[in-house]
Amino acid sequence: MANQKLSRLEFQIMEQFWAKGDLSIREIQESFPAKKRAAYTTIQTTVYRLETKGVLKRIRKVGNFHIFAAAISRESAQRTLIDDLLSLLGGRSQPVMAHLIESGKLSLDDVKDAERTLRDLAREKEKKA
Repeated sequence: MANQKLSRLEFQIMEQFWAKGDLSIREIQESFPAKKRAAYTTIQTTVYRLETKGVLKRIRKVGNFHIFAAAISRESAQRTLIDDLLSLLGGRSQPVMAHLIESGKLSLDDVKDAERTLRDLAREKEKKA
């Protein structure tokens, strides 16, 4: 279930769960700014789709409404999104890196962190071999 593709609205709804924890449909709807707030039924339909995908789960019923919880982590959803993007680019990360550098969204600290991670992964591979 972790590699379910999420639409923009689905991702926005999931961000509410990752930030706030367990929520009802009304709480999700009210968490959006008034000017950009989707209708209750739109949020409800989207939440039910997320439940069907296994991304959300009902955890309890309070009165006549349900409380939902995230069934996947933000990291898992982000990995799927990044994997999909790389797949569209033929598996090459270079265009993404080039864009991040040119747009100023990749700092020297980010590069150093990436180097450290690559070194750690290489050490792990050596240990397994």
